[in-house]
Amino acid sequence: MCRKKSQVSVEYMMIIGFVTLITIPLVLIYHSFVQDSSDEIISSQVRQIAQKIAHTAESVYYLGEPSQATLNINMPDMVIGVNMSAGYEIVFKVLTGSGTADIVQSSAVNITGSLPVNKSAYAITLEAKSGHVEVSYK
Repeated sequence: MCRKKSQVSVEYMMIIGFVTLITIPLVLIYHSFVQDSSDEIISSQVRQIAQKIAHTAESVYYLGEPSQATLNINMPDMVIGVNMSAGYEIVFKVLTGSGTADIVQSSAVNITGSLPVNKSAYAITLEAKSGHVEVSYK
């Protein structure tokens, strides 16, 4: 009698062990998939913002001084820096699951100014100046 009870207990432990062995890799694969998807979505959002800014800056610049345009953007989370000091490039630094990544958008015109890095909605103003486009936000 005692043998049957211990046999049943061992069988239950084996079933639980087998289920655990199957479940752990599935959880790890799911977590990896979610992280990769999140990184891809944020990168895509940042790329679209950069393209909008570059396109609008070119339009404003070619219209000439004192032209200006306003863009409403939703800055996504995980943006840790924006650099427009290179002049003809907008560089976003984004924190990903594998480290930091640079998203670079080239422009045909010189762009100066600053952009926010905090997650929120912003109104970006692009104003044509002599020889460049000034970017500011509210």
